[in-house]
Amino acid sequence: MRAPIHPTTRKIFYAVTFESGGILLSASLLHLMSGAGAPATLSLSILNATMALTWSYAFNTLFEAWEARQTRKGRSVLRRAAHALLFEGGLALILVPVTAWWLAASWLTALIYESSLIAAFLIYTALFTWAFDAIFGLPQSAR
Repeated sequence: MRAPIHPTTRKIFYAVTFESGGILLSASLLHLMSGAGAPATLSLSILNATMALTWSYAFNTLFEAWEARQTRKGRSVLRRAAHALLFEGGLALILVPVTAWWLAASWLTALIYESSLIAAFLIYTALFTWAFDAIFGLPQSAR
């Protein structure tokens, strides 16, 4: 049996490791899509990751509070999909205006960039969360 991880420590570690991989994924995809230089896409990705890190902590705190009140425990495919969709939808509302401003792009272009990133991150989020739970176990709220 795994030693329990304090919930706050688990959330912080999850968010930091998730965003580290996300910076590399995001910078690469933005560079390919926008043609902007690597310094611009890397710095935008770091800014976006900082905002996403804050959103991740807040969102996961709310999600786990909701999850703890559910009668059915565990994380089904449906619950994982809902988690990923709600997280990415909220994040898009934050990041589209920032991306448009940073890359001097129209809001439509920024929405296309962010939609592409969301599609990539939906897959990344599901795989990362599954691997994280497999390594560190489910949080108390899902047991």
